[in-house]
Amino acid sequence: MTKDASNISTNHSSNYKWFVLGILTLVYTFNFIDRQILVILQEPIKADLGLSDTQLGLLTGFSFAVVYVTAGIPIAWLADRSNRRNIVAASLGIFSIMTTLSGMVQNYTQLLLARLGVGLGEAGGSPPSHSMLSDYFPEEKRGTAISIYTTGIYFGIFFGYFAGGWIAETFGWRNAFFIVGIPGIVLAFLLLVLVKEPRRTLASATSQDKASFKDTMAVLAKRPSFWWIALGCSTASFVGYGNGNFFPSLLIRNYGLSVTEVGVVLGIIGGTTGMLGTFLGGYLADRWGKKDKRWYVRIALYGIALSLPMSYITLLGTEPLYVIMAYAPGHILGTLYLGPCIAICHTLVPAGMRASTSAILLFVINMIGLGLGPLFVGALSDAYSTHFGAENLRYAMVTALTIGTSGVFFFWKAQRALLSDIEKTQGVIDPIT
Repeated sequence: MTKDASNISTNHSSNYKWFVLGILTLVYTFNFIDRQILVILQEPIKADLGLSDTQLGLLTGFSFAVVYVTAGIPIAWLADRSNRRNIVAASLGIFSIMTTLSGMVQNYTQLLLARLGVGLGEAGGSPPSHSMLSDYFPEEKRGTAISIYTTGIYFGIFFGYFAGGWIAETFGWRNAFFIVGIPGIVLAFLLLVLVKEPRRTLASATSQDKASFKDTMAVLAKRPSFWWIALGCSTASFVGYGNGNFFPSLLIRNYGLSVTEVGVVLGIIGGTTGMLGTFLGGYLADRWGKKDKRWYVRIALYGIALSLPMSYITLLGTEPLYVIMAYAPGHILGTLYLGPCIAICHTLVPAGMRASTSAILLFVINMIGLGLGPLFVGALSDAYSTHFGAENLRYAMVTALTIGTSGVFFFWKAQRALLSDIEKTQGVIDPIT
């Protein structure tokens, strides 16, 4: 146990734990600013470096994801045994430096290597943060806390799109990388000063604190609900990353919007609706889950199912105004899932396995979603060009959305297995309403 940990009781002060949540959310915001800045910049980068949609998909998806998820598991293993705050700070410093270097590249290979470095740095962010929050917040507030943390995705998208588009058109795409990368280096030092490592709850001084990766996998192998949740989140992420990473390009190519206009529209609407949906997911899951834990998965199930009609209208609409009007409610519903799913997965394992469980969950989500989603849409867009002409990207995105409907089935299976899996860990079955 660290010195900082010894000074923190299990019942953390209310104000301080919310302060820590705010700092970690800000770190996650920078995570996604640095990750998503490439998305809004990909059209000018494509023109400058002469890239194909497949190469863009590799940059924003598969190549990043391979490093991100592969490094995430050993880093999470370390986080279950050492100071998680220091790991998050180091992660933030590394990916901020690599983002800054992205503005100095001269060709596709150099940009690819820089983005691999961003992926390596970002791998150490979420699993340790999830584990810290699960120690700062009690189980009945964990869904809300992790969902607030997850809003960092959409704060990052907001600032990445809003500022990135304007910076790119005003100062050039290279300067955009410099401007968003440097502040993260400063924040890494502030994190070390302002945030304390919490004491691990429930499993302190037990063998669970020293659980190996093999031990964690052995526990999860007996939790079928975890794997159904992972598949459900993966298909939602497949659509979210695949179509989300190319949605700015669709608006620019097919609707004639400028990079700045797309940045403003998606920054404001995409960022605010994503934050709202993510927060509501955790809040509603904590509220309804008091009586029945299955609501942590049902929120995801109903959200994805209800988002589908609006998502099809978004991709097939002919007028930009109607496209954006359909995008907003669809995005709220489609972003309900992640916070509740991460929170309930932490309920399925002992406390000393939480960071590793998050890393395994994120491994599955990001390999399928982030790794394959953008690559699939980009490659299919190139393949569709001979059949659909200028509409190639649109129909590639429609295809990805159709594949993503399978997530409804996966979440349905997860909520059916959830209660018996919770019983295995906690020894009780939650009341059913």
